[in-house]
Amino acid sequence: MKPKQNVFTLRGIWACALIALLGQFAAIAENQSEVPSGIVYTNQRTREPWSIHLVRVDRSKHQFEIRSIHANGKAIGLRPLSQQLRFFTSEMNRPVAAINGDFYRRDSAYAGDPRGLQISDGDTLSGPTGGGTFWMDAVGDPHLDEIAPEFQVSFSNGTSIPFEVNEERYGAAVVYTSSFGTSTGTSGGGLELLLEAEGTAPLTPLRIGRKYSARVTAVRNSGNSEIPAGQAVLSLPRILSRKLAGLAVGEKIEISTFCSPSLRAVRTAISGGPILIRDGKRQKLSGSESDSFQLSSMFERHPRTALGWNQDYLFLVEVDGRQRSSAGMTLDELARYMAGLGCQNAMNFDGGGSATLWYLGKVRNSPCDGRERPIANSLVITLNGHGTEQKRADR
Repeated sequence: MKPKQNVFTLRGIWACALIALLGQFAAIAENQSEVPSGIVYTNQRTREPWSIHLVRVDRSKHQFEIRSIHANGKAIGLRPLSQQLRFFTSEMNRPVAAINGDFYRRDSAYAGDPRGLQISDGDTLSGPTGGGTFWMDAVGDPHLDEIAPEFQVSFSNGTSIPFEVNEERYGAAVVYTSSFGTSTGTSGGGLELLLEAEGTAPLTPLRIGRKYSARVTAVRNSGNSEIPAGQAVLSLPRILSRKLAGLAVGEKIEISTFCSPSLRAVRTAISGGPILIRDGKRQKLSGSESDSFQLSSMFERHPRTALGWNQDYLFLVEVDGRQRSSAGMTLDELARYMAGLGCQNAMNFDGGGSATLWYLGKVRNSPCDGRERPIANSLVITLNGHGTEQKRADR
C-alpha cells in the first residue's frame, strides 16, 4: 500500500501546486483588472516619427487628486521620478500616474532648487518668479497663470524688503524654512536672523497668501545657520545687512507671502513654462533660433513633457526624443498636439533627459539618457479613498 500512498501523495502535491499557480494567475488578472476607472494610458506612435505617452484622467471621477512633490520630501535635492513616488505609502492615497515637473538647478549644494513656485501639501517650498504656474484651487479646479511675487519682510523701523524662499543667496534676502534642511548652507558675509513665530502658526510649513508675525531669537554674522524644526532663518547679503544694522534679539518682524493672483489656501502648485494654450488660444512663443539654448531649444525637437486639460479631461503628456524611434517635438508642435487633444489650457514642463511619464508602477516612456534622470519635483495623480469624495460633496 505504501507505493499507492506515495502516488496519491505526489498527485496531491501537484494538485496543490497547480491550484497555487492558478491562484497566482488569478491574482495577476485581478490586479490587471484593478486599473482605476476614469484613467487611461496610451502610447501613440506616428510616422513623424513620434512616440507619445499619454495619460487621460476623467475630471468627473473625483477619487483622483493632483499633488506636487519634491525629491527627498525637502525643498532641494534630486531623485528619479519613480523613487519620488515611494513617499506615498498609504493605499488610501496611492499614486497612479506622474510626470516630471519644473526646470531646476542641477549643481552645487542647492541642486534641485526649482526655477519657479512649488507648493506641496500647502508648504511653499520655492517662491514664485513670475513664470507660468499650474495650481489647484481649494475646491479642486485647475488653473494656469503667471504668478507675480509680492513676498515682503517688514521691520519695526519701517524698512520693507522682498525675499526669496529656500534657494542660494545672491543679492536678495532669502527665507530658509526647515523644509529646506537643517541649516542654510550659506557662506561669506552677511547677516542671518533666526526667527520664531509669534502665535500658534509655525513658520514651517510656510503657507502662501498670509502674514506671519515673528520674533528674532538669534543674530549671527556667519553663514550656514541651523534651522530648528518649525522655525526659519532670514539670511541677508552684506549690502542689505548694512541697511539693517542694529538688529537685535527680540526684534519683531512681519513676513508676508502674498502674490498675484492670490493663492491663499492653495495646497498644490508647480511652475514650468512656457504656457502653450490659455483659455483655448495658443500662445505666441517668443525667442530666436540664435538665442541661448533655453530659447533656441523652443524651436528645436527635443523630448517634451506637458500638462493640459479641458472641461472633461486632464492630460499628462510625454514625447520621447533624441532617438531613432522618436524625434521629439518643438514647442509649437507640442502646442498643436495639445490643442488636438482638445485642451483649453496647457503648459510645458522640463524636457530633455528629465522628460518622464510613470503609470501604474512603471516608467512608460524611453528616457533619452537610457535611464531615469534624477529630477527636482514632479506632478502626481493619486487615487484616494473617501477623503476627496467627501471634500467634493461639501462644495
